[in-house]
Amino acid sequence: MVKKVAYLGPPGTYSEQAARDWDADAVLVPVDSIPSVASSVVSGDADEGVVPIENSIEGGVTFTLDLLIHDSELYICGETVVTINQCLMAQSRMELDAIKIVMSHPQSLGQCRDFLRESMPNAELIASLSNSAAVQEMMESDVSTAAISSKRAAEIYGAEILMENVEDRPNNETRFVTLSHVDEEPTGSDMTSLCFEYQDDSPGILSQSLREFASRNINLAKIESRPNKKSLGRYVFLVDIEGHRSDSLVAEALEAVRTQVSMMKVLGSYPMSSWRDS
Repeated sequence: MVKKVAYLGPPGTYSEQAARDWDADAVLVPVDSIPSVASSVVSGDADEGVVPIENSIEGGVTFTLDLLIHDSELYICGETVVTINQCLMAQSRMELDAIKIVMSHPQSLGQCRDFLRESMPNAELIASLSNSAAVQEMMESDVSTAAISSKRAAEIYGAEILMENVEDRPNNETRFVTLSHVDEEPTGSDMTSLCFEYQDDSPGILSQSLREFASRNINLAKIESRPNKKSLGRYVFLVDIEGHRSDSLVAEALEAVRTQVSMMKVLGSYPMSSWRDS
C-alpha cells in the first residue's frame, strides 16, 4: 500500500522536496503548519509526516523542537537533508530599491538576513506560514511586494525570479525528520534523539548526565536547549547520540540519565543518514 506523507505546504516548499526525497512513491499531503503535520499523522490522514528540525545557518527550528518536547507523542523514524537555494522573486521584473515588502517563512528570512539588510534596508519583512505560501500571497499583493522561496515555487505560481542564491552563507542545508507512530529497528548505524529537563539547578548537573554517555563511549552528536515554558531561565535539553535506544550501552545510559532528571522523552531511534559522514 502506498504511504501518505504529510508536509508543510503548499506545493513548492522545501518540505515538499524533503518529503519526496524521503519517499518518492508516497502520496504527499500538504498542510498549513508544522503542528498540522503531526496532527495528520495522529488522526490517520497521513502515515508519516516530514518536518524541518535544523538549518545550517539559523540552527534549530523552534516550531518543531517545541512540538516534539511538549505537544507530540510521535517518534522520529528517519531524517533527510535538503540543500536550500533561496530565490528573490516578484510578480514581474523590478529593481530592488522598488521593493517595499518581502514575504517568506521566518526561517527563510533569517537565512537571508544580511542580504535583506544590505540590498533592501527599508523593505518591510512579513512572515508567512511557509515560503511557498509567501509566493501565493505575494502574487495577490501590491506589485512592490517580493517573496523569498524556492525556484520550484516560482515556477508553480508564475513568479519572476529577480535573484538566485540570496542566502547569506553557502552550503545552506536543512535537516528534516520524519514522524511516525513507531521508530525504526536497529540497523547497526543509528541515531537516537531525546530531551530532558531538571527539577532543580546545581553546578555540574548537566555534565553529570552527559558523562553517562561519554563513559560508555557513546558519541554525542548534538545538544541544544529550549525554554521549558514554565519558568524563566529553566530549559529543556535536546540531545542526539549515536546508537539505537535498544543497544545495551545506550539503554543503560538512558536509564542512568532518567534517574537524574525530572522529565525525559526518547524522541526516537532511526538510521544515521549518509550526510553525517560527509
